[in-house]
Amino acid sequence: MPIRAITYVSEACPAISGCDPGKGTELLDRVVDDAARFNRDAGVSGVLLFDGCRFLQYMEGPADGLRVAYSRVIGASSHGELIELQRGRVGQRRVPFWPMRWLPVEPQVLSRLAGSDWTGFKQRGDSGALNATAMDILVALVEPHAQVA
Repeated sequence: MPIRAITYVSEACPAISGCDPGKGTELLDRVVDDAARFNRDAGVSGVLLFDGCRFLQYMEGPADGLRVAYSRVIGASSHGELIELQRGRVGQRRVPFWPMRWLPVEPQVLSRLAGSDWTGFKQRGDSGALNATAMDILVALVEPHAQVA
């Protein structure tokens, strides 16, 4: 079964925005826990990066599960100003560890990732290179936190 992926950036709602990105809020934890419960049943995995004001989410899974999970994202009141960066087919899962988890990132890291090349979800394998792809950067951010849910 082919795996598909979607990534987007969005602005956190006022109840979440402005909090310490390392601690998040109770609301953020509830939103992510709810997504993880849904995604587990839908076969979707992913990560939500949070810089205190903005989100960048990468999610992957079978087309049907991903479509429903993403429709939930679009309708969520926990964020707004959603901008889709890329969607398409991926050769393999890149974040199979969690149905959903949030990780704190610095604003400049989130900006660099959002502005990087997401085309085809390609990965070259060198996150430190000047021409690193978005997937190179994302995988380098996620790997130190990788654990099976």
